[in-house]
Amino acid sequence: MQMESQMEAVKVEGFGPDSEVEDLGRCVDEISTTVSRLEQRVNDVEQFYLTTDNMELTIAKSASAFKEKVKEKQLTGLEKQQQEASQREAAALKRMQELMRQFATILRQITQHKWAHPFMHPVDVEGLGLHDYYEIVQKPMDFGTIKSKMEAKDGTGYKNVREIYSDVRLVFKNAMKYNDERHDVHIMAKTLLEKFEEKWLQLLPKVAEEEKRQLEEEAKAELDVKLAQEAVHANMAKELSNELCDVDLQLEKLRQIVIQKCRKMSTEEKKKLGTALTRLSPEDLGKALEIVAENNPGFQPTAQEVDLDIDAQSELTLWRLKVFVQDKLKLAGKCSEAVVCNNINNNENTIKSNSKRRREISDALTKNAIKRNRKLSPNS
Repeated sequence: MQMESQMEAVKVEGFGPDSEVEDLGRCVDEISTTVSRLEQRVNDVEQFYLTTDNMELTIAKSASAFKEKVKEKQLTGLEKQQQEASQREAAALKRMQELMRQFATILRQITQHKWAHPFMHPVDVEGLGLHDYYEIVQKPMDFGTIKSKMEAKDGTGYKNVREIYSDVRLVFKNAMKYNDERHDVHIMAKTLLEKFEEKWLQLLPKVAEEEKRQLEEEAKAELDVKLAQEAVHANMAKELSNELCDVDLQLEKLRQIVIQKCRKMSTEEKKKLGTALTRLSPEDLGKALEIVAENNPGFQPTAQEVDLDIDAQSELTLWRLKVFVQDKLKLAGKCSEAVVCNNINNNENTIKSNSKRRREISDALTKNAIKRNRKLSPNS
């Protein structure tokens, strides 16, 4: 913060010259802006702890400047976590590849069986005249498709053994679903499925162990990310606390400067201030009393009856009240002028409208009188 040197340069002599008051106002505005910025960052930290289960949502809701700062602080920790995550993924991939290799051995034993030939390629629906095949079988599958998917290198292949297992079962289930129980294809599919399930049960414990390990590693990685996030936001909260303390010190220095520079308000000025207070709206009067309460702990601004002794107030409080009252009454005066102008315009429009109406009535009466005169005339 660069506020201390600015405050020392402020020269205030009892709110005298306008330029000096403006300098003081600018200084206060700068501090207020800093406080607002810090409040926003405090809210961001609080929001993080309210939504720790959703890190992405927390970051998205943060203010852009704060988010960039958090990202900078997270960089080192996240890079380390990413390296560890990459290592874990590589190790898990290697273990899964070993499981797939063992599964491929089982699959090879099944596909080499003498009854496996009907399931090696997609069903020739048109050639066999199976017009209702796609109505019964929603997801066709065959061993040729499975093998191609196992060998795929473009990211379209299987990600784990469970996916291959499901497709192998689907091959046999489709055949059993479409063909009658007494049909040869149904019997062949059922027999091979039983053999496949027996061999799968031998591999299943290893698959289950790997799945459990992956779940544990994912949970640990998620916990590490949350802990890193909390550590970053804890540091941010600590920095915010320090910055807020600095702001408090600057405000206290500014207050002391103002107290030292304020000239004493004359009796006549105090009298005018007291009169001006009575012209405030109830809402603005409440705010004015809050200003008094800031330097008078025993003063109750919200009490049903308030006794305000102008002479007992400090010079700082008096000058703050004066500035506040002047601003509010000036604003109220502008609003009153707008209302008066609006009323005048409305009245003018009403007068014009009434005048026009009177002319119309007068014209109508004149015409009627002329008609009556014509009827009474002996020459008509």
